Amino acid sequence: MRFGSVQPEFDSQHPDKMFLKHRTIPFFVFCTGAAVLIIEVLAIRILAPYYGNTIITVSSVITVVLFALSFGYYVGGALADKHPHVKLFFSIIVVSGISIILMHASAITFLPTVGYKLSLIYGPLLFSLFLFFVPSFLLGLLSPFAIKLQKLQLPDIDVGRVSGQIFFWSTLGSIVGSLSAGFILIPHFGINTIVFGTGVFLIVIGMAALLRHKVSPLFICVGAAILFFGVAHYTQSSVTLPIPYKGAVVYSADSSYQKITVLDGEYKGRPARFLIQDRNLSAAQYRDSADPGDLAFNYTKYYALYTTVNPQPEHALMIGGGAYSVPLALLATVPNVNIDVAEIDPFIYDVGKSYFHVTDNPRMHNIIADGRRYLHDTATSYDFIFSDAYASYLSTPDHLTTQEFFQLAREKLSDNGVLVANVIGSLNPKTQNFLLSEIKTFKSVFPHSYFFAVESPDFSKVQNIIFMGTKGDTPPDFNILKNNEALSYISIKLIDINKLDLANHPLLTDNFAPVEYLLSKELGNLQ
Repeated sequence: MRFGSVQPEFDSQHPDKMFLKHRTIPFFVFCTGAAVLIIEVLAIRILAPYYGNTIITVSSVITVVLFALSFGYYVGGALADKHPHVKLFFSIIVVSGISIILMHASAITFLPTVGYKLSLIYGPLLFSLFLFFVPSFLLGLLSPFAIKLQKLQLPDIDVGRVSGQIFFWSTLGSIVGSLSAGFILIPHFGINTIVFGTGVFLIVIGMAALLRHKVSPLFICVGAAILFFGVAHYTQSSVTLPIPYKGAVVYSADSSYQKITVLDGEYKGRPARFLIQDRNLSAAQYRDSADPGDLAFNYTKYYALYTTVNPQPEHALMIGGGAYSVPLALLATVPNVNIDVAEIDPFIYDVGKSYFHVTDNPRMHNIIADGRRYLHDTATSYDFIFSDAYASYLSTPDHLTTQEFFQLAREKLSDNGVLVANVIGSLNPKTQNFLLSEIKTFKSVFPHSYFFAVESPDFSKVQNIIFMGTKGDTPPDFNILKNNEALSYISIKLIDINKLDLANHPLLTDNFAPVEYLLSKELGNLQ
């Protein structure tokens, strides 16, 4: 394919055509700038089902994309000086679109089989390099190329002004791409559709520009073949389920926050329905029982700890909805309780109504809000707060782990209120770990606090740990639970905090909460 150079020209008979000509390059820079940020935002979502939506995943994606862009800027500048041709510029756009489709195909092919085999610490970085480096590098080639081409078209304008215009349109495109990904694309389309659509869009606009410059038919045929290949893989991707759980998928969709999957399978020898958020098995409900109190996961049964302090709460708050198992059980147990559920993802409530027997109840109010923000804004005083926003070991919201969060929750408790929280971690004392830091942090706010190991206090691997803190001075009466079949053995689950050396474990605050770092050290010690 031969590339023709750009020559400065001005058509005095058609100034409007010249006006559009000088804005052709900024238009393409705007489009490719938007594509960069769309891919960067989606890259985090693509990796999240395998490695969690953690700071490690985010840092890996940003590092690789920035490195690829910087390398692309350097190479693109040298290439533009040597071959300042519009055909090459538009060809790079086409190849960028092709690389995005190939990236999409590679993710579909390799992530489900290899993704779970790599470390949670290094896996995100390795797969970011494998999947996102090439598309980002190719898109990075375009900005210096655009500056060179625009300067050739506008020889009377200084290079500083030309550079400023190009960077303006590129950055503006990135802003639009970032906002559209978060506010429009992800809430309304699946990740597969967005990635595939971005690649196709770049191929189409690049090909459209090349057709005006008599590009080689062979190049067009290759692009069309890649496009067909991408369509085939896109069709297959719609039935791909990248999660390590067996069963029949009854629902799968991408929300603004995560990939949500509902799966029918078996649990403890009984038919069950599971809720999976990204790669996290977050909730389950038995399909052979209509009893809300027939809870599947053992840790959810610990919600009944509230009865040891205030058996008849009037106002309760659930931070995190999941399959709404605990709210439904509480509604069935306490006739006069009013329950607020703070769930940040609006899809979760709709999924609950469609697949987990959640019904509209005047005593249960679903609130689309972050749990901590809701606690700050509400004037309601609660007798019972149950926090289960830690979807898994890989998805621990930092702002719900700190001393300030627990202080806020304590302030919203009634005089005889109780906070119960589900936390995931390990009691292994051989290294700094998140769980021991969290226990230390919780105790600093709740002098009257109790901790229960769902598996066993002697179990050193990752397990659910139930935190319980009371605002009043009256100690809980655990004898109340002797008739509770699930919790009648509560005494052997109680962790003796006096046996834990918490001195060397950091207190978690809004200023210092290295949650992912502590989790990674803990995980490395357990492997």
